[in-house]
Amino acid sequence: MKITKVETFVVPPRWLFVKMETDEGIHGWGEAILQNRPKAVEAAISDLAELLVGEDPTPVEAHWTRLYRGGFYRGGGTLMSALSALDQAMWDIKGKTLGTSICRMLGGPVRKKIQVYTWIGGDRPEATGEAAQQAVERGFKAVKMLACEEMNYIDSNARIDAAASHVAAVRNAVGFDLNVGIDFHGRVHRPMVKTLARVLEPLRPMFYEEPLLSEHSDALIDLAHSTIVPLALGERLFTRWEFKKIFEGGAVALIQPDASHAGGITETKKIAAMAESYDIGLALHCPLGPIALAACLQLDGLCQNAVIQEQSLGIHYNKTNDLLDYLVDSETFKFTDGYVDIPDRPGLGIEINEEYVRKRAAIGLGPRRELWKHPDGSFAEW
Repeated sequence: MKITKVETFVVPPRWLFVKMETDEGIHGWGEAILQNRPKAVEAAISDLAELLVGEDPTPVEAHWTRLYRGGFYRGGGTLMSALSALDQAMWDIKGKTLGTSICRMLGGPVRKKIQVYTWIGGDRPEATGEAAQQAVERGFKAVKMLACEEMNYIDSNARIDAAASHVAAVRNAVGFDLNVGIDFHGRVHRPMVKTLARVLEPLRPMFYEEPLLSEHSDALIDLAHSTIVPLALGERLFTRWEFKKIFEGGAVALIQPDASHAGGITETKKIAAMAESYDIGLALHCPLGPIALAACLQLDGLCQNAVIQEQSLGIHYNKTNDLLDYLVDSETFKFTDGYVDIPDRPGLGIEINEEYVRKRAAIGLGPRRELWKHPDGSFAEW
């Protein structure tokens, strides 16, 4: 079997799909994109694909190593996202060739299903109480919401109080049985992070996600000592070597690598295994499309330390298209009592509606997301 062609499809609302074809008629799919950087990732995929065309896709580990190490300059969001999509596609092909799911092929499953959470609120948290009630009515046992709007190095008590009021609205609406993950989204700077964390703590969050940007991970130890809420981090880290210092720091309770950014199934499985050796849980990042979610679910089926899975069905970004639009079988990600089954069909376990993908690729993405500013005109973290 030889790889004959690699195609990319940038589709709404904000996803990039990859199709890898072979001379035996078996094809695989992958997914990766970076916010506001679709053309860069698409170009990187094209560049790396040149090294794969004409090769047997099944020795995935060897290809991963060659693509990662062969360029001298390694890592980073663009190259790792491109590598992730190609890695997913090769595993999809291998599973289809052998007639088994990726999870079973790699030694699983350790579980048949995994709990998922849904997003409530938008980029700026509002109407979260009502949204939480709707999530409970849909059967979810856990949600995630943003902690705050953009926040300056030293910000006002009004901003702190507003953040607390949004989380309190959820508790007032549905009580304390619902698990609520609080995403700081890297918007909070070191001078304010302990203040916000302390104010939110009585509302009993499930975790604090990205309380600081990954580049300030040294400050997480101090924060971990000042709160009982588990800290989560990892969506902006790209290899096991970047996660290594996080593990050794001892502050993070949950890691959140993204299988469409951190090196695909090959690398994310290794990151998860490293985390398990430090007794750290896995909560894979996935606010993306159906292929990315399928890849995450295969990993969830494999990894003993997988705790909960992010997914983006119905999220505020998906107004033009949602995950199921691109699948042949709309029952693939059916949620029951807040859980989703690990897909057990060959490869990634999903069937992409290629005709619809090509149709929507002709439309492409919408406008770029607008960058934020503080009232003084300076840049604000999104």
